Amino acid sequence: MNGPGASKPPASPPVARVVVDVALDKAFDYAVPLALRDVVALGSQVVVPFGRRTAEGFVISLEPHSDFPDLKPILRLAQERPLIDPKVMRLAKWMADYYAAPIETAVRTVLPGAVRRQGAGFKKQLFVTPAEKSGQEAELAVLRRRAPRQAAALDILLSGDRMLMSDLVRAAKVTHGTIRALEKSGFVYIREDTQTRDPLEGQEFLRTRSLNLNEEQRKAMDMIREGIDAVRPDTVLLHGVTGSGKTEVYLQALQHTLDAGRDAIVLVPEIALTPQTVERFRGRFGEGLAVLHSHLSDGERHDEWHRVRNGEARIVVGARSALFAPVKNLGLIVVDEEHESTYKQEESPRYHARDVAVMRGHFENAVVVLGSATPSVESVVNARNGKYRFARLDLRADDRNLPVIKVVDMRHEKHEGRPVLFSNDLVEGIRLRLTRAEQVMLFLNRRGYSHNICCPECGHIPECTDCSVSLTFHKRLGYLRCHLCGHAERLPETCPSCGAKDWKYVGTGTEKIESTIGKLFPHAATRRMDSDTMTSKHAYHNVLGAFRKGEIDILIGTQMIAKGLHFPNVTLVGVINADGTLHMPDFRGGERAFQLFTQVAGRAGRGDVAGEVIIQTYTPTHPAVQCARRGDFDTFIDQEIEFRRELEYPPYTRLICVHFRGEEERQVEFVAEQVHAEVARLIDPEQVMLAPPAAAPVARIQRHWRYQMLARAKTAKSFTRPLRHVLQHLKLPRKVQVIIDVDAVSLM
Repeated sequence: MNGPGASKPPASPPVARVVVDVALDKAFDYAVPLALRDVVALGSQVVVPFGRRTAEGFVISLEPHSDFPDLKPILRLAQERPLIDPKVMRLAKWMADYYAAPIETAVRTVLPGAVRRQGAGFKKQLFVTPAEKSGQEAELAVLRRRAPRQAAALDILLSGDRMLMSDLVRAAKVTHGTIRALEKSGFVYIREDTQTRDPLEGQEFLRTRSLNLNEEQRKAMDMIREGIDAVRPDTVLLHGVTGSGKTEVYLQALQHTLDAGRDAIVLVPEIALTPQTVERFRGRFGEGLAVLHSHLSDGERHDEWHRVRNGEARIVVGARSALFAPVKNLGLIVVDEEHESTYKQEESPRYHARDVAVMRGHFENAVVVLGSATPSVESVVNARNGKYRFARLDLRADDRNLPVIKVVDMRHEKHEGRPVLFSNDLVEGIRLRLTRAEQVMLFLNRRGYSHNICCPECGHIPECTDCSVSLTFHKRLGYLRCHLCGHAERLPETCPSCGAKDWKYVGTGTEKIESTIGKLFPHAATRRMDSDTMTSKHAYHNVLGAFRKGEIDILIGTQMIAKGLHFPNVTLVGVINADGTLHMPDFRGGERAFQLFTQVAGRAGRGDVAGEVIIQTYTPTHPAVQCARRGDFDTFIDQEIEFRRELEYPPYTRLICVHFRGEEERQVEFVAEQVHAEVARLIDPEQVMLAPPAAAPVARIQRHWRYQMLARAKTAKSFTRPLRHVLQHLKLPRKVQVIIDVDAVSLM
């Protein structure tokens, strides 16, 4: 309560601008009733009349007046406290504006569904605690004589302090009635209380202390420390070779942030990296760390989010969405592996977490550290232009050597005139490591057994009925599966086109690698790590834990094993087929290939034994392969920057891809051409280079035909403003969806 002379908080202005969970890309004005003016605030979740029904929405601004008469009033608060902090709301508005997304989708993005959903709340359970009577020996003696089962349950409870009713019933092998009888006799109290759902429950973490930094690490740390202590900090690009100790720099920067009374967010690109990252950070910072990512249950996400909001956790670790965690006093954001394309959201708003992190740091005066062994072209150009500060770690920690990289020309690797899956060098390398009790990682960025199957008689290739792609064969399940829509069907016994009984298996996936390795090395413990096998909640943690303990000799996987993982006993890494990455129809193909090869290579030789990397390819002279072999980042990035500058590709322009989707191909094509014609009249050709619409490389997904229109613009708004104007005023068929992707990463 307010004491004598205490001032009341300022009352809300009489008008609240509210977005509801309907994709209309507009906010609605509502009157704030007098009874709610002291409690309605920016970010409040409210219940409002909406047409003939009520709807929940969020207050995105408070205004002194409205241009509309006779405003309907807000009915009530859905939550007592505002769920969205004003700083995060500002970030949501920026995202909606920059990424040309509906404001309600941006607001929805910054708040987990587990928090905003109606009925979301803490889990309540019954807890049992000892009463004063339980300490009286005479009373206990009587209880043991008259009710031995009750006494046994009480003894279990007294060995601790407080237990869940369900745990006590299970441990004592009694019924709930037995515990209720103890309560009735005055031996225990039974109370309902909140049970926090902890995603790390049951895991033990070895506490660690800060390590001594080498000279390069100290310089990087000093640069970050200066930013944390500065009034207007800069973004820092930390370029460190694999194994150079970037994580220790992050840890000490986080400690300095906490010591300064501020909070921090750490982003990782893959959920697969989260268990190992959490282990390192929890070992250093204990209970003051929260985890947020999509593999948590709704209850765990709800409780972890509220731990952060209430200040119980001051460091947040997670994937892309952790960026919007409600930390109170943000001082540091770390974006690990900042070059990764998985930081780009695939649904509206199609934000890039790295770039939004930089904006959040700018809004909240927090240092943003972008770390990578292979920084993106965009970040390097920003560093060279002085927009970011630049720190380098060129040496591995503890003076360990980088692995030796060998490129094998697969054109010369044949058995009886036929191509082979594994080169002699790779087979012998694996055999040698197994005899030394060392570990091996094999990388192939394609899951399944075979890329497709083909009838050797008529050439028929089974395709997805809903997408314009062939079906991938998964041998263990005996299914053909579409990797775009999930459609699955059994492998036909005969060709549906000509009736032939045999199939030819074309291409290779991780399942085939696993099968072949099992035949070559039957005594080796082998596991596969891809999205087909990592389906359970704790699958990542279990497999990586077993690999770290030495229970797995050979780990086979897709890109989820390619970066960030630290296993000192891995001395050989094999890249099975480099060409699939090299020859993607995308101007970023070379950059992605170089990054992938370098990151995969970085998993080898992180312990006391020197590492080796074998890259198998049919194009060994490709610049990305040769620069990765030499570990020559500077040469590769210089060539890539010059290529981008000459052709006016990002970062020298903004790339915006406009997607058109619908079930009728002619209708989709017509809409794309109509929008192109209207936009072309409004844009400034000096500012925007606009290509005519064309069918997407994958023309059909989930029964929807896909066209796209590409623009390269000096600034994003020089194109998105006229585009949004056209979309607002042009009457388009409801069955055709238009999606705007600013700073597009994938053109597929």
